[in-house]
Amino acid sequence: MNPEMDAAVTSCGNCHAPMPKELRFCRNCGFRLGEGSAEYTETVRFQNAPPGTIPGPGAPNAFPYGHAGGAMTAAPRGPIKKRCRRMSGMSWIFIGLLFFFIAAAGFTNIVKRVRPGLPGRPAVVAAQISKIGIEELDTTEGGVTFDHVWPAGSPADKAGLVGGDIITTVDGQRVESDDDLLDLLRRTPIGKTIDVVYLRDGETKTAKLTTLSGAELDQLATQFDKRPEGKGRFGYRESSSERVEIPGTKMFGVRLDRVDASLPADMAGIKVGDVVIEFAGVPIRTSEELAARVMRAKPYETVDVVVLRGGERQVIPVKMGKQE
Repeated sequence: MNPEMDAAVTSCGNCHAPMPKELRFCRNCGFRLGEGSAEYTETVRFQNAPPGTIPGPGAPNAFPYGHAGGAMTAAPRGPIKKRCRRMSGMSWIFIGLLFFFIAAAGFTNIVKRVRPGLPGRPAVVAAQISKIGIEELDTTEGGVTFDHVWPAGSPADKAGLVGGDIITTVDGQRVESDDDLLDLLRRTPIGKTIDVVYLRDGETKTAKLTTLSGAELDQLATQFDKRPEGKGRFGYRESSSERVEIPGTKMFGVRLDRVDASLPADMAGIKVGDVVIEFAGVPIRTSEELAARVMRAKPYETVDVVVLRGGERQVIPVKMGKQE
């Protein structure tokens, strides 16, 4: 053995074939030890070699590439491990947002299940807002008005308020806009009895009422919808009625511009152009309040309807029908 030759030769770590130490790949099997100047030199040398002069795979001094018409072709190699594909930043952002929305949906579902007033557990924030049972708030001169009272049995209903009233003070605090009123109710504990000062037909009135939660108000509405008697029918079209001011007064009423033939109002003698100012003992000041009171009337019972006709006040008993 020649010591100098042994020092210049090593063996491939893959196929154990002898190879010069300065090379960074095995000529026999193509096993690459790295990238270096020796490999570059050897590659260029074989690329420039004439066709047919490069040893084939398995031959002594074989280069890991064959030559076909001057083109370099890779020789077979052992199994190559696939490199894991790393996800981009946008992919991670998308996954993060997905987890965020899933978590938010789960949290919302849990919060909705919490009942108001359950000891030791917080209630839904929306359910903590005190309710009094007035619908469609609107800022007006002097305070806040509303279209109608709903549902039956609500605090406003029990206190005698009706649509068209103008609320000026709640619990000793002045309200000048619908936002003021809503803000005040948010800060009022549920179940608190409060004083409400309001205007009706230019007169100041005061009522006491006890606030309810939204869930309690919804329960009252559900009870009304399921009542066995059903809902009353009068025989007019709410869309064909109009709130009008009574001349010479500060009072409003609801003018009927259409009365359906052969239905309770028509059969009782109500006529087109009549202005309804009272229904079943309740003052009527808005079209929405009249519609709500008609619906609340029990079918087949007789109610007194007060109308103005030609400036004269008339009381007309009407036997109610039933909504289908």
